[in-house]
Amino acid sequence: MDTSDRALPVESVNFHVWQPCNMRCRFCFARFKDVRRQVLPAGHLPAADALRVVELLAEAGFRKVNFAGGEPFLCPWLPELLTSARRHGMVTSVVTNGSLVTADGLTALADALDWLVLSVDSLSPAVLAGLGRVTAGRALTEEEYLDLCRRTWAAGISLKINTVVTRLNLHEDLGPFLLTTAPRRWKVLQMLPVTGQNSRDCGPLAVTGEEFGRFVLRHRWVSQHGVEVVPEDNDAMTGSYAMLDPAGRFFDNMRGSYSYSRSVLECGVRTALEQVTVDRAKFLARGGRYHWERPRDEAKPVPGPAGTRPLSGG
Repeated sequence: MDTSDRALPVESVNFHVWQPCNMRCRFCFARFKDVRRQVLPAGHLPAADALRVVELLAEAGFRKVNFAGGEPFLCPWLPELLTSARRHGMVTSVVTNGSLVTADGLTALADALDWLVLSVDSLSPAVLAGLGRVTAGRALTEEEYLDLCRRTWAAGISLKINTVVTRLNLHEDLGPFLLTTAPRRWKVLQMLPVTGQNSRDCGPLAVTGEEFGRFVLRHRWVSQHGVEVVPEDNDAMTGSYAMLDPAGRFFDNMRGSYSYSRSVLECGVRTALEQVTVDRAKFLARGGRYHWERPRDEAKPVPGPAGTRPLSGG
Protein backbone atom coordinates (compact mmCIF):
# COMPACT_ATOMS: atom_id res chain seq x y z
CA MET A 1 0.00 0.00 0.00
CA ASP A 2 1.25 3.48 -0.88
CA THR A 3 1.46 5.25 2.48
CA SER A 4 3.29 8.44 1.51
CA ASP A 5 1.83 11.65 2.93
CA ARG A 6 2.89 13.70 -0.07
CA ALA A 7 -0.04 15.37 -1.79
CA LEU A 8 -0.90 14.19 -5.26
CA PRO A 9 -0.45 16.85 -7.95
CA VAL A 10 -4.07 16.36 -9.06
CA GLU A 11 -7.17 14.65 -7.65
CA SER A 12 -8.38 12.88 -10.80
CA VAL A 13 -6.79 10.32 -13.07
CA ASN A 14 -7.53 8.98 -16.56
CA PHE A 15 -6.99 5.23 -16.92
CA HIS A 16 -6.90 4.17 -20.58
CA VAL A 17 -7.92 0.68 -19.63
CA TRP A 18 -8.51 -0.74 -23.13
CA GLN A 19 -6.39 -0.09 -26.22
CA PRO A 20 -8.66 -1.78 -28.82
CA CYS A 21 -11.38 0.35 -30.37
CA ASN A 22 -14.21 -0.26 -32.82
CA MET A 23 -13.64 3.12 -34.51
CA ARG A 24 -10.63 4.58 -36.29
CA CYS A 25 -10.77 8.31 -35.59
CA ARG A 26 -8.09 10.11 -37.56
CA PHE A 27 -7.43 12.59 -34.75
CA CYS A 28 -7.27 10.02 -31.90
CA PHE A 29 -4.40 10.78 -29.51
CA ALA A 30 -4.82 7.49 -27.59
CA ARG A 31 -4.16 4.77 -30.12
CA PHE A 32 -1.35 3.23 -28.04
CA LYS A 33 -0.12 1.05 -30.89
CA ASP A 34 3.36 1.57 -29.44
CA VAL A 35 2.20 0.12 -26.12
CA ARG A 36 0.66 -2.88 -27.82
CA ARG A 37 3.71 -3.43 -30.00
CA GLN A 38 6.37 -2.96 -27.31
CA VAL A 39 4.81 -3.80 -23.95
CA LEU A 40 1.30 -5.24 -23.97
CA PRO A 41 0.42 -7.40 -27.01
CA ALA A 42 -3.22 -7.86 -25.96
CA GLY A 43 -3.72 -4.10 -25.59
CA HIS A 44 -4.99 -4.41 -22.03
CA LEU A 45 -4.07 -5.82 -18.63
CA PRO A 46 -5.69 -8.99 -17.29
CA ALA A 47 -8.77 -8.28 -15.20
CA ALA A 48 -7.03 -8.93 -11.88
CA ASP A 49 -4.18 -6.55 -12.71
CA ALA A 50 -6.56 -3.83 -13.90
CA LEU A 51 -8.52 -4.17 -10.65
CA ARG A 52 -5.28 -3.89 -8.70
CA VAL A 53 -4.40 -0.70 -10.57
CA VAL A 54 -7.75 0.80 -9.51
CA GLU A 55 -7.05 -0.18 -5.89
CA LEU A 56 -3.60 1.40 -6.01
CA LEU A 57 -4.99 4.64 -7.45
CA ALA A 58 -7.57 4.84 -4.67
CA GLU A 59 -5.04 4.03 -1.96
CA ALA A 60 -2.75 6.75 -3.28
CA GLY A 61 -5.51 9.32 -2.82
CA PHE A 62 -7.10 9.89 -6.23
CA ARG A 63 -10.71 10.97 -5.77
CA LYS A 64 -11.97 10.49 -9.32
CA VAL A 65 -11.12 7.97 -12.04
CA ASN A 66 -12.06 8.31 -15.69
CA PHE A 67 -11.95 5.05 -17.65
CA ALA A 68 -11.01 5.67 -21.28
CA GLY A 69 -9.66 3.72 -24.25
CA GLY A 70 -9.66 2.84 -27.03
CA GLU A 71 -13.28 2.05 -26.33
CA PRO A 72 -13.77 1.04 -22.68
CA PHE A 73 -17.18 -0.55 -23.32
CA LEU A 74 -15.28 -3.29 -25.17
CA CYS A 75 -13.79 -4.29 -21.79
CA PRO A 76 -15.75 -7.24 -20.33
CA TRP A 77 -14.75 -6.33 -16.78
CA LEU A 78 -15.57 -2.63 -16.96
CA PRO A 79 -18.50 -3.12 -14.50
CA GLU A 80 -16.11 -4.70 -11.97
CA LEU A 81 -13.64 -1.84 -12.37
CA LEU A 82 -16.37 0.74 -11.79
CA THR A 83 -17.74 -1.13 -8.78
CA SER A 84 -14.27 -1.41 -7.26
CA ALA A 85 -13.56 2.28 -7.79
CA ARG A 86 -16.86 3.25 -6.16
CA ARG A 87 -16.25 0.85 -3.28
CA HIS A 88 -12.92 2.56 -2.69
CA GLY A 89 -14.60 5.96 -2.56
CA MET A 90 -13.76 7.32 -5.99
CA VAL A 91 -16.10 9.20 -8.31
CA THR A 92 -16.37 7.21 -11.55
CA SER A 93 -16.51 8.27 -15.17
CA VAL A 94 -16.32 6.52 -18.55
CA VAL A 95 -15.57 8.23 -21.87
CA THR A 96 -17.12 6.43 -24.83
CA ASN A 97 -17.95 6.78 -28.50
CA GLY A 98 -21.46 5.58 -27.59
CA SER A 99 -21.77 2.81 -30.15
CA LEU A 100 -21.85 -0.01 -27.59
CA VAL A 101 -23.87 1.65 -24.83
CA THR A 102 -27.28 0.05 -24.37
CA ALA A 103 -30.23 0.95 -22.17
CA ASP A 104 -29.84 -2.28 -20.19
CA GLY A 105 -26.12 -1.64 -19.83
CA LEU A 106 -26.68 1.84 -18.42
CA THR A 107 -29.28 0.54 -15.99
CA ALA A 108 -26.88 -2.17 -14.81
CA LEU A 109 -24.13 0.42 -14.26
CA ALA A 110 -26.31 3.05 -12.58
CA ASP A 111 -25.10 2.32 -9.05
CA ALA A 112 -21.42 2.33 -10.01
CA LEU A 113 -21.16 5.00 -12.72
CA ASP A 114 -21.36 8.69 -11.84
CA TRP A 115 -20.57 10.25 -15.23
CA LEU A 116 -20.96 9.10 -18.81
CA VAL A 117 -18.72 11.14 -21.11
CA LEU A 118 -20.03 10.91 -24.66
CA SER A 119 -17.86 11.90 -27.63
CA VAL A 120 -19.95 13.94 -30.07
CA ASP A 121 -17.80 15.61 -32.71
CA SER A 122 -20.51 16.19 -35.29
CA LEU A 123 -24.16 15.50 -36.02
CA SER A 124 -23.43 14.94 -39.71
CA PRO A 125 -22.87 11.30 -40.71
CA ALA A 126 -20.73 12.52 -43.62
CA VAL A 127 -18.46 14.53 -41.31
CA LEU A 128 -18.23 11.64 -38.84
CA ALA A 129 -17.27 9.32 -41.70
CA GLY A 130 -14.59 11.80 -42.79
CA LEU A 131 -13.23 11.82 -39.25
CA GLY A 132 -13.22 8.02 -39.05
CA ARG A 133 -15.77 8.05 -36.23
CA VAL A 134 -17.70 5.11 -37.66
CA THR A 135 -18.07 1.43 -36.83
CA ALA A 136 -18.70 -1.14 -39.57
CA GLY A 137 -18.82 1.84 -41.94
CA ARG A 138 -21.68 3.50 -40.10
CA ALA A 139 -21.83 6.66 -37.98
CA LEU A 140 -24.25 7.29 -35.14
CA THR A 141 -27.12 9.59 -36.12
CA GLU A 142 -28.28 12.67 -34.27
CA GLU A 143 -31.35 10.74 -33.14
CA GLU A 144 -29.17 7.98 -31.71
CA TYR A 145 -27.02 10.48 -29.83
CA LEU A 146 -30.17 12.12 -28.45
CA ASP A 147 -31.56 8.77 -27.38
CA LEU A 148 -28.32 7.84 -25.65
CA CYS A 149 -28.30 11.14 -23.75
CA ARG A 150 -31.91 10.59 -22.71
CA ARG A 151 -31.13 7.08 -21.47
CA THR A 152 -28.10 8.34 -19.54
CA TRP A 153 -30.15 10.88 -17.62
CA ALA A 154 -32.98 8.37 -17.11
CA ALA A 155 -30.50 5.97 -15.50
CA GLY A 156 -29.50 8.63 -12.97
CA ILE A 157 -26.04 9.15 -14.48
CA SER A 158 -24.60 12.62 -15.08
CA LEU A 159 -23.89 13.47 -18.71
CA LYS A 160 -20.79 15.15 -20.10
CA ILE A 161 -20.12 15.67 -23.80
CA ASN A 162 -16.68 15.91 -25.40
CA THR A 163 -16.15 17.55 -28.79
CA VAL A 164 -12.84 17.62 -30.66
CA VAL A 165 -12.68 20.62 -32.99
CA THR A 166 -11.14 19.83 -36.38
CA ARG A 167 -11.13 21.29 -39.88
CA LEU A 168 -14.20 19.16 -40.72
CA ASN A 169 -16.52 20.32 -37.92
CA LEU A 170 -15.12 23.81 -37.40
CA HIS A 171 -18.21 25.58 -38.75
CA GLU A 172 -20.85 23.26 -37.33
CA ASP A 173 -23.43 24.60 -34.86
CA LEU A 174 -23.89 22.20 -31.95
CA GLY A 175 -25.78 24.71 -29.82
CA PRO A 176 -29.34 23.35 -30.30
CA PHE A 177 -28.13 19.80 -29.64
CA LEU A 178 -26.43 20.90 -26.41
CA LEU A 179 -29.51 22.81 -25.31
CA THR A 180 -31.64 19.70 -25.88
CA THR A 181 -29.34 17.16 -24.26
CA ALA A 182 -28.36 19.45 -21.34
CA PRO A 183 -24.99 17.94 -20.40
CA ARG A 184 -23.60 19.18 -17.10
CA ARG A 185 -20.30 19.85 -18.84
CA TRP A 186 -19.30 20.29 -22.46
CA LYS A 187 -15.57 19.89 -22.97
CA VAL A 188 -14.38 21.46 -26.23
CA LEU A 189 -10.94 20.25 -27.31
CA GLN A 190 -8.65 21.67 -29.97
CA MET A 191 -7.36 18.69 -31.95
CA LEU A 192 -3.98 17.79 -30.48
CA PRO A 193 -1.30 16.24 -32.73
CA VAL A 194 0.81 13.66 -30.87
CA THR A 195 3.80 12.06 -32.58
CA GLY A 196 3.44 8.30 -32.67
CA GLN A 197 -0.32 8.42 -32.04
CA ASN A 198 -2.21 10.47 -34.65
CA SER A 199 0.49 12.53 -36.37
CA ARG A 200 0.35 10.61 -39.65
CA ASP A 201 -3.39 11.15 -40.12
CA CYS A 202 -4.39 14.38 -38.44
CA GLY A 203 -2.44 17.05 -40.35
CA PRO A 204 -5.27 18.10 -42.69
CA LEU A 205 -7.66 18.26 -39.70
CA ALA A 206 -5.67 20.80 -37.69
CA VAL A 207 -7.18 24.13 -36.64
CA THR A 208 -5.39 27.18 -35.34
CA GLY A 209 -5.80 28.55 -31.86
CA GLU A 210 -7.68 31.51 -33.29
CA GLU A 211 -10.10 29.27 -35.18
CA PHE A 212 -10.64 27.16 -32.09
CA GLY A 213 -11.33 30.28 -30.05
CA ARG A 214 -13.98 31.45 -32.51
CA PHE A 215 -15.69 28.04 -32.37
CA VAL A 216 -15.85 28.26 -28.58
CA LEU A 217 -17.04 31.88 -28.61
CA ARG A 218 -19.81 31.05 -31.06
CA HIS A 219 -21.18 28.42 -28.65
CA ARG A 220 -20.71 30.32 -25.38
CA TRP A 221 -24.41 31.15 -25.20
CA VAL A 222 -25.26 27.61 -24.07
CA SER A 223 -23.67 28.41 -20.70
CA GLN A 224 -26.67 30.66 -20.03
CA HIS A 225 -28.81 27.50 -20.08
CA GLY A 226 -26.86 25.50 -17.51
CA VAL A 227 -24.28 23.85 -19.76
CA GLU A 228 -20.79 24.46 -18.40
CA VAL A 229 -18.49 25.13 -21.36
CA VAL A 230 -14.92 23.90 -20.77
CA PRO A 231 -12.55 24.78 -23.64
CA GLU A 232 -9.07 23.25 -23.83
CA ASP A 233 -6.60 24.38 -26.44
CA ASN A 234 -3.39 22.48 -27.12
CA ASP A 235 -1.45 24.27 -24.40
CA ALA A 236 -4.11 23.59 -21.77
CA MET A 237 -4.03 19.87 -22.57
CA THR A 238 -0.26 19.56 -22.30
CA GLY A 239 1.04 18.43 -18.92
CA SER A 240 -2.24 19.03 -17.07
CA TYR A 241 -3.54 15.45 -16.78
CA ALA A 242 -2.61 12.41 -14.73
CA MET A 243 -2.92 9.67 -17.36
CA LEU A 244 -2.33 5.92 -17.26
CA ASP A 245 -1.76 3.87 -20.39
CA PRO A 246 -3.30 0.38 -20.90
CA ALA A 247 -0.23 -1.19 -19.22
CA GLY A 248 -0.75 0.82 -16.02
CA ARG A 249 2.02 3.34 -16.69
CA PHE A 250 1.68 7.08 -16.25
CA PHE A 251 2.50 9.08 -19.35
CA ASP A 252 2.81 12.72 -20.37
CA ASN A 253 2.91 14.62 -23.65
CA MET A 254 5.39 17.33 -22.76
CA ARG A 255 7.66 16.65 -25.78
CA GLY A 256 4.97 16.25 -28.42
CA SER A 257 5.03 12.47 -28.01
CA TYR A 258 4.37 10.22 -25.04
CA SER A 259 6.89 9.52 -22.30
CA TYR A 260 6.03 6.63 -19.99
CA SER A 261 6.77 5.80 -16.38
CA ARG A 262 7.23 2.34 -14.93
CA SER A 263 4.03 0.46 -14.21
CA VAL A 264 2.28 1.30 -10.95
CA LEU A 265 2.04 -2.47 -10.44
CA GLU A 266 5.83 -2.54 -10.20
CA CYS A 267 6.77 0.60 -8.32
CA GLY A 268 3.58 2.10 -6.87
CA VAL A 269 1.58 5.15 -7.85
CA ARG A 270 3.63 7.93 -6.32
CA THR A 271 6.98 6.65 -7.58
CA ALA A 272 5.53 6.28 -11.06
CA LEU A 273 4.02 9.78 -10.92
CA GLU A 274 7.44 11.24 -10.19
CA GLN A 275 8.61 9.94 -13.58
CA VAL A 276 6.21 12.15 -15.57
CA THR A 277 5.08 15.78 -15.52
CA VAL A 278 1.67 16.74 -14.13
CA ASP A 279 1.28 20.47 -13.58
CA ARG A 280 -1.26 21.26 -10.86
CA ALA A 281 -1.54 24.93 -11.83
CA LYS A 282 -2.49 23.95 -15.38
CA PHE A 283 -4.88 21.29 -14.06
CA LEU A 284 -6.73 23.92 -12.02
CA ALA A 285 -6.57 26.52 -14.81
CA ARG A 286 -8.37 24.21 -17.25
CA GLY A 287 -11.13 23.50 -14.71
CA GLY A 288 -9.92 20.03 -13.78
CA ARG A 289 -11.33 20.28 -10.28
CA TYR A 290 -15.09 20.80 -10.31
CA HIS A 291 -18.14 19.57 -8.40
CA TRP A 292 -17.97 15.88 -9.24
CA GLU A 293 -20.39 14.52 -6.69
CA ARG A 294 -24.14 15.01 -6.85
CA PRO A 295 -27.17 13.70 -4.96
CA ARG A 296 -28.64 10.65 -6.67
CA ASP A 297 -32.21 11.87 -6.11
CA GLU A 298 -31.58 15.20 -7.84
CA ALA A 299 -33.98 16.07 -10.66
CA LYS A 300 -32.47 15.27 -14.03
CA PRO A 301 -33.18 16.83 -17.43
CA VAL A 302 -34.57 14.38 -19.98
CA PRO A 303 -33.97 15.42 -23.60
CA GLY A 304 -36.97 15.83 -25.83
CA PRO A 305 -37.06 15.85 -29.64
CA ALA A 306 -34.30 17.69 -31.43
CA GLY A 307 -34.59 21.45 -31.10
CA THR A 308 -36.73 21.40 -27.96
CA ARG A 309 -35.75 22.39 -24.47
CA PRO A 310 -35.04 19.60 -21.98
CA LEU A 311 -37.76 18.48 -19.64
CA SER A 312 -37.31 17.81 -15.93
CA GLY A 313 -37.48 14.12 -15.18
CA GLY A 314 -37.31 11.85 -12.16
